[in-house]
Order: sequence, then structure tokens, then C-alpha cells
Amino acid sequence: MFYIIPAIDIIDGKCVRLTQGDYAQVTEYHTDPLEVAKMFEDNGIKRLHLVDLDGAKQKQIVNHKVLEKIASKTKLDIDFGGGLQSDKDLQIAFESGAKQITGGSIAVKNPVLFFEWLKKFGAEKIILGADAKDRKIAVSGWQESSGIPIFDFLEEYTNKGVKYCISTDVAKDGMMQGPSVDLYKEMNQLFPKLQIIASGGVSKMADIEELAALNIYGVVVGKAIYEGKISMKNIADFYK
Repeated sequence: MFYIIPAIDIIDGKCVRLTQGDYAQVTEYHTDPLEVAKMFEDNGIKRLHLVDLDGAKQKQIVNHKVLEKIASKTKLDIDFGGGLQSDKDLQIAFESGAKQITGGSIAVKNPVLFFEWLKKFGAEKIILGADAKDRKIAVSGWQESSGIPIFDFLEEYTNKGVKYCISTDVAKDGMMQGPSVDLYKEMNQLFPKLQIIASGGVSKMADIEELAALNIYGVVVGKAIYEGKISMKNIADFYK
């Protein structure tokens, strides 16, 4: 099964998108994320990537009410990320209905805590965020490069038991110029047991089909859906 995973990014409780993680380049798409989530569910979508952009900025969970609303009123499996920095943040996220959480910057800046989460909640609940700029891990909403090569990073974390990974090529995000197929192909060859979720650059169904052919776990899609490049009918047909 290959999953198309729509992204809903939240600022002030509304559905938005940033370009290349830049808060100065915000496009608002919908005032009610629940309506958007229901539309996805009605068209065969099983999973949702929900990002708390306010939380990412404030370094703590902010939009958990949006998570709670979507989790209680749909059957979507939600992975939730953005600003999760403490045990309390995770507790709130899981209590609000997240099936999984995504930890990116925390895995770089506080690996001890990330590994504690992995041990405490299990590999099915924790997704590693491995976002890359020029194949080096990018952190803090992509504003900084850690200097750590992405494959070294993944090797360390898979050895510690990480099972799921969302990897965004920052240069591709929001640019609608196609995903980093070569990056994911190489990643899949090096880490065959890792459930890889591609992210960034998808602009048409052909991009999704190309990624599906790599036998990875799934792809996160945002802007292409909101700007009508990929329709709900396309998604529904993919799952038939």
C-alpha cells in the first residue's frame, strides 16, 4: 500500500502553506481545517499530516484543538508535528487524537529526549523528520543547516529503532518542480526496512506515480492539491 498523505499546515487555526518554510511567504487556503480533512477522507485518503506552524515557531504545541476536532470527527490516521519539544507536548498530542507524532529539530538538538520518546511510545508512534538541504539535515523550520549528512543521520536513527521517516527536500518544498526522486531511491536502497515518506515538490499525479514505483511508504502532498494541480478525483481514482 502506498499512501498519499495530504498536509494541513495550521496558523491561527487556519489551513495555510508556506513556501520553503518561510513564514513571510504564507498563503491561506481555508479557514476550516476540519472541512478540508473531511473532503480528503471522502475521497479515499486514510492518513493526514497535520503541522502546527504556530507551535513550530513557539517551540511548544499550540493548535491541539484543531487536532482534537479532526481526530474526533474523522477516521483519518493523523501524524502531528510542529513544536513538539517536551513530554507534555507529546502527551497533549496523543490525548488530542494523534496516531503518530513527527519529531525533526528535536532529534537533532536533543537526541536523548527523542530516543526516550522512541522507547516510551514505541517505533509505531514516532516518525523521524529528516529534512534535507543539499543532503544535509536542516532544522528549526529549515532556517538552519545542522551540517549532518542525511544518510549518516538516518543510519544512526535506524540503528536505534526508528521505523518511520518523513523527509522533505527543502529546495523542492512549495516550488512545484517535482520531488527528489533520486534522493528517495538512494534512501530506500540504503535503508530497506525504513518506511520512507517523501515530501516536497509534488506538482502532478505523475510525480506521485513515480514515487509509488519506488516502493516507499508514501508521499506528503500540500500545495499541488490546494492549487488544483491534483484533484480529489485524481486521488479517488488512485485508490480504486
